[in-house]
Amino acid sequence: MSEGVSLKVKLSLIMVFVEVFLLILSLNECHCIPFNNHGGSLSTDRRSDGFLPEISPNSAPQPLLPLLAPSPFAPFTNITIPKLSGQCTLNFTAAQSLMRTTSTDCWSIFAPLLANVICCPQLEATLAILMGQSSKDTRTLALNETVSKHCLSDIEQILAGQGAESNVNKICSIHLSNLTGGSCPVKDVNEFEGTVDSSKLLAACENIDPVKECCDQVCQNSILETATKLALKASEVLIIAGSHGLTEHSTKVDDCKHIVLRWLAGKLEPSRAKEVLRGLSNCKVNKVCPLVFPDMRHVAKGCGNEISNETECCSAMESYVSHLQKQSLITNLQALDCATTLGMKLQRSNITKDVYSLCHITLKDFSLQGFFSYFAILIRFW
Repeated sequence: MSEGVSLKVKLSLIMVFVEVFLLILSLNECHCIPFNNHGGSLSTDRRSDGFLPEISPNSAPQPLLPLLAPSPFAPFTNITIPKLSGQCTLNFTAAQSLMRTTSTDCWSIFAPLLANVICCPQLEATLAILMGQSSKDTRTLALNETVSKHCLSDIEQILAGQGAESNVNKICSIHLSNLTGGSCPVKDVNEFEGTVDSSKLLAACENIDPVKECCDQVCQNSILETATKLALKASEVLIIAGSHGLTEHSTKVDDCKHIVLRWLAGKLEPSRAKEVLRGLSNCKVNKVCPLVFPDMRHVAKGCGNEISNETECCSAMESYVSHLQKQSLITNLQALDCATTLGMKLQRSNITKDVYSLCHITLKDFSLQGFFSYFAILIRFW
């Protein structure tokens, strides 16, 4: 009984840490245009998309920048000694602080919910930094597949030993390509610096503004330009011919982006590299809704036919949104996109009434506030 109470107290304290953490993050804005413009356009569009949620410029939640505050779970992690392969060439000792941050950002209890916003961006940044820092000695920006397998296993063991989710690689879809060179033809540091304008790349990315970068994309464009140049440097000249050629080229560019990020991580101090990589991932995170929308037949049944039963309709909507909410913690900008996407799906299901207003569903039901309201209820009645 006492253990249950202790765990409940611990989780309650964690909630305080998380809420303070998110409060700090929410003070930062990430708009490419003023948010009241969004509010105005949505109000205008409501005539054609009547069930989109009313988003007031004064009450809209602020976007989340999941990179500027310290990890909130550090006091609750337990360290165990991992069993390492002894075959990984990466220097984990030099990255102890980085690994501790990653393990707390991917803490076992919250990793599945925080994966999209906090855990996976931090893990991906950690892998790039480990590779980049290692390249100072090895002069290579990629590992072979055999060593990569050992390293990914070792990294997961180290993180789990410090309290992280034991299958974090699976949660974050980490593959060998996160450490190998894939199809990118350039993997050597000297060849990299002899092929591209490395000074231009470093100037564009060494000090990025996490807000302006998402709009101006100075560093992102420089990375794409560099990766494209690397992708074209093959022993055989790439001739784009049809969709297969385009797909092959696109894959090479994506693989070369990993190489570019590792090179950057090797040129910057680990703490600065983490800020840059997390800033870039934040731009990527906020571009799309990450939620999976299940079948809507029960919503269409309850809310179709001019909504003959409002109680049945709202019950179906609340159940559906609750299911979405439990999938993952998302940022407020993602929530805006998710609300719009759901609105379009409602339209395609021939639901023409403004069910968002009818059922009092607002933007917060898709985002941080809704998640923590749900979690607080679980703790209160545990």
